[in-house]
Amino acid sequence: MGVRKYLSADGLIKIVQRSIQREQFKDLKDPTYTWTDCIMSGLAVFGFKMPSLLQFEKDKDSEPWLRRNLRTLYGVGSAPSDTTMRERLDIVFPKQLRRPYKKIFAYLQRGKVLESYRYLGGYHIISLDGTGQFSSDKVHCECCCEKHHRNGRVEYYHHMLGAVLVHPEHREVIPFAPEPIVKGDGETKNDCERNAAKRLLSDLRREHPHLKVLIVEDGLASNYPHLSLLDSLNMQYIIGVKQGDHAYLFDWIKDLKPIVYQQTDEQSTHHEFHAYSNVPLNDAHHNYRVNVLEYWETKKDGRKQYFSWVTKLALTPENMYQVMRAGRARWKIENETFNTLKNQGYNFQHNYGHGYKNLCSVMTMLMMLAFFIDQVQLLCCKVFQKARKHVGTLSRFFEKIRNRIDLAVWDSWEHLLMFIGAPESRPPPMGNGYIIA
Repeated sequence: MGVRKYLSADGLIKIVQRSIQREQFKDLKDPTYTWTDCIMSGLAVFGFKMPSLLQFEKDKDSEPWLRRNLRTLYGVGSAPSDTTMRERLDIVFPKQLRRPYKKIFAYLQRGKVLESYRYLGGYHIISLDGTGQFSSDKVHCECCCEKHHRNGRVEYYHHMLGAVLVHPEHREVIPFAPEPIVKGDGETKNDCERNAAKRLLSDLRREHPHLKVLIVEDGLASNYPHLSLLDSLNMQYIIGVKQGDHAYLFDWIKDLKPIVYQQTDEQSTHHEFHAYSNVPLNDAHHNYRVNVLEYWETKKDGRKQYFSWVTKLALTPENMYQVMRAGRARWKIENETFNTLKNQGYNFQHNYGHGYKNLCSVMTMLMMLAFFIDQVQLLCCKVFQKARKHVGTLSRFFEKIRNRIDLAVWDSWEHLLMFIGAPESRPPPMGNGYIIA
């Protein structure tokens, strides 16, 4: 019924489990709970969309079927308590959870799923952006960044830099492993988004050396150190640029004659493009040259918008519209990624545990991994798609899953999703619920 073995929940979770088993973690003094059980239990918290670790612990203790579903759906042999899970995950390094992301991406490549994400001559568009994930005046760890206010108040926080594969015509995004923005071991200075970008992009290029990459970002990234880093990693870019931040560049193009292209689409929206070639980025780096695209959009009702980007791509009347759409696809990391994580059941801004070292960042890695698994199913798994369509919104769909794991033991995600999406084929209940095993 439309299940692709390794691109459905059951297959994807097996990929994650095998990836974790190959990783080298610290030796355990108490082997009651294996590293795999602890990490897969953490993933299950976000796969089941539990509102908190405390709720997960309560349900695990009071609902025996939940414990059995942890075994059948996530391969958890012995589920740790929330305290043990926090203690174990706190000493995991976030980089140790990168392997599952890479492996799932490889299966997407193998299954030709990424072919439909090619754009502008075969590029894969990757949108980067940072977001806050934790802030407190009291709770903190040795990895927290600090903001000192004038009144003496100290604010402790964690941010992360996300990267997702996007396409102007696809709603689904494909996330890469996020990069925590935190203090490192023994460091006293705050980390920053620019340093996190160096780490993330270098890791991305090392793990995907042959991927034809086109980076899209907002205007904060249109600086020489960042653009030269992208050049060194053989990555193309379309990055926002603003007149207030790049006065020298915009003064330069005032006296140039642009290549002009205009079109009006079927919705009576008028598009006007001005393209400039070989323009200096700024006065400090006069020899670093970029191409500039200015774009004006005028809706049928007269509403107008203006955008501008810098790029190394050659701009022609034939590709300006596509370049514009690629640049504007940057917003998919805000709308289809961060907003989904915050508002569609993933509880992104809830503190699932802070710990003393890495817990906050590790929980974010697991949350994003659960999101990755869901996005792959939205793309590739007809059973998942049918269940989601039958229920409606993502948040309501995840609520149905939480309810069903309390009502029955499921031998696979496929059976659980078929039960939700095809009510006409459900078996009659036995006793107080369903036993699907």
